[in-house]
Amino acid sequence: MVQASGGTFDWLALADGRRLCVHDWPLADARAGVLIVHGLGEHAGRYGRLAAWFNARGYAVRSYDQRGHGRSPGRRGALSRPLELLDDLAEVHARFAAGLPAPPVLLGHSMGGLVALRAVLDRRVDPRALVLSSPALRAWTPAWEQALAARLVRVLPNLPLRSGLPFEALSHESAVVAAYRSDPLRSGWITPRLARFIFESGRHCIARAASLPLPTLLLVAGADRLVDARGSRAFAAAAQPSGQLTTRVYETLFHELFNEAEPARGHVLADLEAWLGRTLPGAGA
Repeated sequence: MVQASGGTFDWLALADGRRLCVHDWPLADARAGVLIVHGLGEHAGRYGRLAAWFNARGYAVRSYDQRGHGRSPGRRGALSRPLELLDDLAEVHARFAAGLPAPPVLLGHSMGGLVALRAVLDRRVDPRALVLSSPALRAWTPAWEQALAARLVRVLPNLPLRSGLPFEALSHESAVVAAYRSDPLRSGWITPRLARFIFESGRHCIARAASLPLPTLLLVAGADRLVDARGSRAFAAAAQPSGQLTTRVYETLFHELFNEAEPARGHVLADLEAWLGRTLPGAGA
């Protein structure tokens, strides 16, 4: 186990023999837990400030570098199997939940939100509640590029391609953008197989939205330039029959809602805290 800023990280051996770097922000006598799933190109170490916020409210926190991201091994942005990100989440969730008094809250951001949501809808994980931050339910990628990715999967599934994400649109906080640009653990690569997983999973989740099985908070950045917020709006409309979804839309905010400039960040966290209090009374502090 290695000491990291605000927490620790260690290695988790998976059933297929691969390893993931797992980050923990433990809390003695925690009454609840939160498992965070990060987005494309980033890593779990970027969530220390959010983890500290949860710690202060009585939650133990775990996250992990998805394969091909951060400290976890593997080609950047590449997949060996189309659905292995879901398999990884299921293993990490099961091991984290085994040490908690109740299943954790699952929180996913961007691509991590898509992975978390699909894992829930496909009944691969059963968390206590689900929080989605700017989930990648629809991409700005034009239809012809999506069709090209589908063709490339058959011949060059792990061809490295630039993701082209606009760093300046992460947050209105310039320090957040500067830190991301200089982060040695971030990656700017994606592959056709991962791209197809994102495109197809977004459509899959919207199609199955009405079967949402557990309390879910959907946080939408209305000025998002990394994912198309219309995907979240479509999911929200389709999920209405489930009676499980609460949606908050922040029309002027950028993609990383938990890293936005103040006072906007405080407003997002206040909405999250209020929802957790209503949904999981007595779980946190």
